[in-house]
Amino acid sequence: MSIIPTDIKTLVVKIGTTLLTGDLPFDGKLLEGVVKDLADLKLGRGLNVLVVSSGAIGCGMNALGLKDRPKVLPSKQATAAVGQAILMHYYETLFRVYGRGLKSAQVLLSAGDLDNRQAYLNVRNTIKALFDMGTVVPIVNENDSTATEELRFSDNDTLAAKIAAKIDADLLIILSDIDGLYDKDPARDRSAQLIAHVPAITPDIEALAGDTHVQTSVGGMKTKLAAAKIACAAGVPVVMANGRRPHVISDVLDGKAPSTFFGVSRHALSHRKRWIAFGRKMSGTVHVDDGARRALLERGKSLLAAGVTLVEGKFGMGDAVRIVDSAGREIAVGLVNYPSEDLVRIKGCKSKDIPAVLGRKDFDEVIHRDNLVVI
Repeated sequence: MSIIPTDIKTLVVKIGTTLLTGDLPFDGKLLEGVVKDLADLKLGRGLNVLVVSSGAIGCGMNALGLKDRPKVLPSKQATAAVGQAILMHYYETLFRVYGRGLKSAQVLLSAGDLDNRQAYLNVRNTIKALFDMGTVVPIVNENDSTATEELRFSDNDTLAAKIAAKIDADLLIILSDIDGLYDKDPARDRSAQLIAHVPAITPDIEALAGDTHVQTSVGGMKTKLAAAKIACAAGVPVVMANGRRPHVISDVLDGKAPSTFFGVSRHALSHRKRWIAFGRKMSGTVHVDDGARRALLERGKSLLAAGVTLVEGKFGMGDAVRIVDSAGREIAVGLVNYPSEDLVRIKGCKSKDIPAVLGRKDFDEVIHRDNLVVI
């Protein structure tokens, strides 16, 4: 019996760099089959389809005759600027031909576009308007030609998960050159077995991941698992599948493709909590002791200054910060009530002692429970 949802209306598909590279930094042959599959699904099943596509830098490298991926940021941005127009030309042509008049729409984003709550909502509204047109497939990519390192999503797997969460997608399919998650590295061990169903992404599951070794790619299984955690926490199930298989997307929906299915968390985050957890750029890190860890994870409490042991980074009131425990594991994120310079002074203090240290007490909590998301 298939565990793939049968009532899918909105589908997000992430097409990875490894699918779009062959002997050249960019090879559009495989993209043709994927677009044909997507066009058939949109026209035949009436789905809202959104594509998160890698390939801009690869297209630029191909056009410019570059063999190695640029390493300096301005060179990356310039190469992406050249490649972005070529990539979109591929999509526009292929959807027009195989989609019998379907159109593509380019949506370029940087992480900063999701940092602001209003801009975060505007992204959702724009994509909804494109879906409402009925004949448009949004193609989303990171704005590689302008995004600085500080404003990057880091990889398109993460971008796909955040967009899927933002638009309440019914399924996110992450396509690469492998069937899914294996219990061992299949490139090194022939006995490796595909894991068909992952109910929850545990530390043991994360330990199975490896990095990528592809010149034109920045992702890998680690980034795909991190993306799956984001989507599943927001209530969006995820499938990893091999985009080199013909008709893989329709076969995934029909439960026929070898793949890995990641189940959703029992309690999906609200849209505001999704924005806190996944829309905001993290500005710093707050380390907490074991007592604070238990209060956050087991009792659903706010974070108090008494449980803070170390403050890293420079941030202001209202910025998003990571919360890590004494073992260095990230356990939560939240919007902080005190700037970093004040938090350094009051860490370890009881709430009643804050006025004596700062000369005032703006809040009892360092991070209120309403502004905190357990990871």
